[in-house]
Amino acid sequence: MDPEAVANFLSEQRENAPEDLQQSFLTIEDYWDRKLWHQLTDVLVEYFNTPDSASQRLPLFRRFILSFSEKINQLKFVSLGLQAATQCSDDQERLSFLTDLTTKVNKPASQDAYVYALVAASDVKLRLLDLAGARKDLDTAESILDSFDSVETEVHASFYRTNAGYYQAKAEFGSYYKNALLYLACIDLKTLTLEDAQSRAYDLSIAALISDSIYNFGELLLHPILDSLKTPEHSWLRDLLFAFNRGDLNAYNVLEDNISKAPLLDEHKTFLWQKISLAALTEAVFRRPPHDRAMTFQTVSQETKVQPHEIEILIMKALSLGLLKGSIDQVAEVARINWVQPKVLDMKQIDNMRLRLKDWDSSVNQLGNWIEGVGKDVWAA
Repeated sequence: MDPEAVANFLSEQRENAPEDLQQSFLTIEDYWDRKLWHQLTDVLVEYFNTPDSASQRLPLFRRFILSFSEKINQLKFVSLGLQAATQCSDDQERLSFLTDLTTKVNKPASQDAYVYALVAASDVKLRLLDLAGARKDLDTAESILDSFDSVETEVHASFYRTNAGYYQAKAEFGSYYKNALLYLACIDLKTLTLEDAQSRAYDLSIAALISDSIYNFGELLLHPILDSLKTPEHSWLRDLLFAFNRGDLNAYNVLEDNISKAPLLDEHKTFLWQKISLAALTEAVFRRPPHDRAMTFQTVSQETKVQPHEIEILIMKALSLGLLKGSIDQVAEVARINWVQPKVLDMKQIDNMRLRLKDWDSSVNQLGNWIEGVGKDVWAA
């Protein structure tokens, strides 16, 4: 690009910029003239991150930044392109813009930037309901990411966010839950607005409850984003998650009327009852000491409020899902359980563990006293 044309363009943009941002253009022109590409890139990133720069991002990118794009960090180049793309008139124009950007950085030395741009394009395809196209781009991005030893966190965050959006659109709640949590692990939660945090916590909670592959909510229950649901409008959903975690049928019955507030939960109401019944079963087993985990079907029925003729199916379901390990005596109608899946405990459950440890300690002392009494001189204290 001709230096005089650059100077005229930047002068024009400076005049159009808000007064408090006009000094930035003098710095930009100075760095460009001196070919200080790293410093120039940082100033442009800072300028593009300023909300008042919105109207100038596209012309700056198309008429200025593209002229020296080969000379700057390609990941930052894509970042500038993504900022500029927000000013496109619609998603069709935005997709065309991002497709060109993706092609430009698709080189062996800039595969991280390529993934970053490709994921952004797939996000637009999701909004345009081109799920097949989005999935193809995401699969390509994932295969490249898997080949990296390390990559910038923002690239991973972008991938997990868009991948979660794809699975949410496909109603694949288990995969959505996994990718949404991975996205949150890649970002600083302080960068989320309260509304965004509540929305993500809400969607994660719904996915955890209605997924047929998630029976342990520990990672979500411990995640600080769940605190965003401590509001009069959403607190019932947070309480429902904790009720499921401890298999609390009474709490579920109290909160059940709120389920109609969430259409997806209302559609899966029968499944939710089956899931809370499984949670009640695993909790009943967990509360028992290891030597007392042979439970009659009648006992299971009392603990889970499930009809006696459905108990065997319930236990078989828990065994098949890996929530429990053991065997069933169909003739005697007894389930012998020798293992229960670990899970996050609330304070009440921790207190129950404390009482069990005290009982165990007492039993060990009694056994020691008995051996000492029986062994007499043979026993060495």
